Amino acid sequence: MDNLNTILLYGITFGIVIMTIVYTFIRYIYSKEIFYISYCLMQVFSLSYIVTYSSLFDIPHFVEQISLLLATLLALVFAINFYEGRFIPKVANYKELIINTLLLNVVILTAFYHYVLFEYLPFTIIYAILFISVIFNIKNVGPTLIYTIGWSFLCFTLFVFDFKDFYEQEGFLDIVLLAFAIEAILFTFSVSHRYNRLEQKNENFENMLLQQSKMAKSGEMLANIAHQFRQPLNNLSYILINLKTKFEKQKLTEEYFYKKYSQAKEQLEFLSHTVEEFKEFYTPSKQKEEFLVKEAISNTLSILSEELKKRNIKYKLNFLKDENIKIFGSKNELSQVILSLVSNASDALKDIENPFIEIEVDSTAADVIINIKDNGKGINKKFQEKIFDPYFTTKDEGTGLGLYLSKLIIEKSFNGKIEYKKQKEGSIFSLLFEKAI
Repeated sequence: MDNLNTILLYGITFGIVIMTIVYTFIRYIYSKEIFYISYCLMQVFSLSYIVTYSSLFDIPHFVEQISLLLATLLALVFAINFYEGRFIPKVANYKELIINTLLLNVVILTAFYHYVLFEYLPFTIIYAILFISVIFNIKNVGPTLIYTIGWSFLCFTLFVFDFKDFYEQEGFLDIVLLAFAIEAILFTFSVSHRYNRLEQKNENFENMLLQQSKMAKSGEMLANIAHQFRQPLNNLSYILINLKTKFEKQKLTEEYFYKKYSQAKEQLEFLSHTVEEFKEFYTPSKQKEEFLVKEAISNTLSILSEELKKRNIKYKLNFLKDENIKIFGSKNELSQVILSLVSNASDALKDIENPFIEIEVDSTAADVIINIKDNGKGINKKFQEKIFDPYFTTKDEGTGLGLYLSKLIIEKSFNGKIEYKKQKEGSIFSLLFEKAI
């Protein structure tokens, strides 16, 4: 019966450690942070140590020692990479020096008792280093605080109740098994919190890149706005001259006055609409709602129209089915993607005879497909796999962010897809979205 209990307890410990290894490895795949893989490998060698230590299998003793050594080294690598803050605190005066020295002694004594309790060096190393992280960098230690408080509370409780002596006197299974189970559970909570923080940091970084990408085009856009303003302002000037002339000649009739008033109002509304489109495009927005695909595309084309005319590029918006198709998401984010793709197409049409861009919108019962076609030279085959990578560009003055951010927006904000296809004459960028019901 005792042997069965031993096997059962070791099995539970093996299971908890293996689940932690799998969980940590999955987090590593998604984040590529070194502390995940170092911890994962540490737990692999720790598992090897437990298996040898258990004497359930006929394994040479040197395997246990090698496993312990490698687990210890990897524990050090993990703790240093997981550490949040500064290793050496700032000391401005003797008072801070005394306080920091006392705190360091607390860490040493607590870590020593941790080792006396569990007699497993890798966990003690992690606990000691992360405890230092907490006491010297208290404002920056969310995940580390969870981990350290958990171990500290356990060690303090076991110390007060003299648990180890009781544990050994009662002949329970080695307490090191308890350490493995607790370590795995504490780390799982800590790493989950750390992963959420990394996700938030990445999201903030992506939002910053999105705004930077918008601002990078602001010079171009301002030139387009200036072009769009020039003609309405000229028209307003002519309207005022005509009214003044009629008035001076005393030929200003009520009918003529209201005719010119309507014309002036129309020009002012055009100017106001242009400003609103420009403002909406540059306003950061994560608010999601159902919106007309036609509006998002038309807003972008109105901003780019003067630039396309200046380059003698003909463009066409073509709906193969319903013009009133809706999708769910942020309208100005789709406008940002369309602007980026149309701008790229415009750049690709330099030195092309009869340059042409077509935006084709199609739909099925469930999906909306937007194809942006041009008759340029297309993208070289050897670059096609890299075009959506950050900072990759084939332009002399490109940032390499346009297509990367477009992919990011389509996949994260719309749960959609973006693809590139080279056709006989030019390129096609295809955007796939779920249709709003």
